[in-house]
Amino acid sequence: MSRHPTVKWAQSSDKLFITIDLPDALDVKLKLEPEGKFFFSATSGAERIPYEVDIDLYDKVDVNESKASIGLRNICYLVKKAENRWWSRLLKQEGKPPIFLKVDWDKWVDEDEEEPENKSGSDMDFGDFDFSNLNMGGGQGSDADAAGKDDEIDDDSDTEEEPSAVGEPDAEDSHGVETGGKPDARA
Repeated sequence: MSRHPTVKWAQSSDKLFITIDLPDALDVKLKLEPEGKFFFSATSGAERIPYEVDIDLYDKVDVNESKASIGLRNICYLVKKAENRWWSRLLKQEGKPPIFLKVDWDKWVDEDEEEPENKSGSDMDFGDFDFSNLNMGGGQGSDADAAGKDDEIDDDSDTEEEPSAVGEPDAEDSHGVETGGKPDARA
């Protein structure tokens, strides 16, 4: 009996990306039919364990425009859809897909995020939106009023030593250095 390798898939409006994870695959056989029948078989490992995938894709495909690449760790199949439209699922059958079938999140693009010219998201137009008014807790200068008030406060308050109790000498006094003995002006 054959085992099933892990099969990852993703799609765009015009293509399917099918990746079969099977290291050191030998005797690889791939068959793709126009009505969407996909068949894969190979052996792997020192024991030459047989692996097989036999699935019916959701819709028709263009066999002549589809391409396969057999690598050391996996077999990649770029399948051209017969019609440029999104499929609601990979398989023709409804219900829960087989356990060996997984979504390839590295290649996945949502239908509403697909751009016809493959533009990057950095070209997004935000119009007249002013991000400086958001005060998102970002870097310096995000709150000009607070920055101005900080300059007025004496920074010595964080590093000031506690005044010594009456009758106890200051640390400087014990080294023979005279302290000013001036009372704190802010108290």
